[in-house]
Amino acid sequence: MAAGRKIRVVVVDDSALIRELLGKIINAEPDMEVVAVAPDPVAARERIRESNPDVITLDVEMPRMDGLEFLRRLMSLRPTPVLMISSLTAAGSDIALRALELGAVDCIEKPQVDIGRGMQEYAELICDKIRTAAAARVQLPSRFVQAQPQPVPLAGSQNILRKDAVIVAGASTGGTEALREFLSGLPANTPPVLVVQHMPEHFTLSFANRLDQCCAMAVCEASDGQPLQAGNIYIAPGHSHLSVVSRGGQLFTHLDQGEAVNRHRPSVDVLFDSAAALLGKRAVGVILTGMGKDGAAGMLRMREAGSYNLGQDQASSVVYGMPRAAYEIGAVHEVVPLPRMAERVLAYLCGQQKREA
Repeated sequence: MAAGRKIRVVVVDDSALIRELLGKIINAEPDMEVVAVAPDPVAARERIRESNPDVITLDVEMPRMDGLEFLRRLMSLRPTPVLMISSLTAAGSDIALRALELGAVDCIEKPQVDIGRGMQEYAELICDKIRTAAAARVQLPSRFVQAQPQPVPLAGSQNILRKDAVIVAGASTGGTEALREFLSGLPANTPPVLVVQHMPEHFTLSFANRLDQCCAMAVCEASDGQPLQAGNIYIAPGHSHLSVVSRGGQLFTHLDQGEAVNRHRPSVDVLFDSAAALLGKRAVGVILTGMGKDGAAGMLRMREAGSYNLGQDQASSVVYGMPRAAYEIGAVHEVVPLPRMAERVLAYLCGQQKREA
């Protein structure tokens, strides 16, 4: 995008009130503008063709054409960054996650017209998401559409030597699909994995359930006080920080609803800091695609405590923000393309990667 040019946004929503609200929020910013609105995907096709937007906001549940079908066609014919707007329902969350699989950049909760003083916070959030979407690499359908489920590694298929290891991973924009690709490559006997993905709280349970269907490891939304066990993946709920604690020599999950860190709760830095303080050389850190720098400082503290850390490379990242920040401060041992991330983590766990002196 040319420097100084405003981000051009098309708003697609069947609610006239929401279209008006989003228009006011976006047009109040000096670096973006709504160039067209549409009440449904059928009308949106012509608006998009005429206005050539940088970003499209798309309601999840749309009349006249299924929203997912519209997104599939859009990404096939005219790949454009799409920000999904979802209602606070289980069905809406599941559809939004499917939209991310189809190439939407991110999803956000639909605004409540009566949230009062919370409107300013929501306005800042949605404008940040639009800026991120405008800078994102849009994934092509061949990258994420699969005709058949991919086979997952079998239990015992890897001779894991570092059995006391704990893997901690963080991601943001583009992370739902990056995590699916990484985690589905781990066999069932992998040491425990704790994950922070920046995501609305109503989405994380659906996200965990979807991952559980494609991973050899068991995946759950983390609750407070779960013992860490090999073969299990613990996803931070969208309302709480996730960290590792020790009681009686046993490791457990810990949730808390403290203040946001780096504007996020859950925060990757909170998880990584707990790994640095408690796990030392037992920790393996993974930082994936995402805007900003959450996790970078915590990953550096992990490295200083003796962990082994891997960061996603720029070419495979939707947004090369968090991995770049970690790399630039020296927190990362290996820069790895996403398709090889599980392989490289397993190589380290199997003793095939030498530590630096």
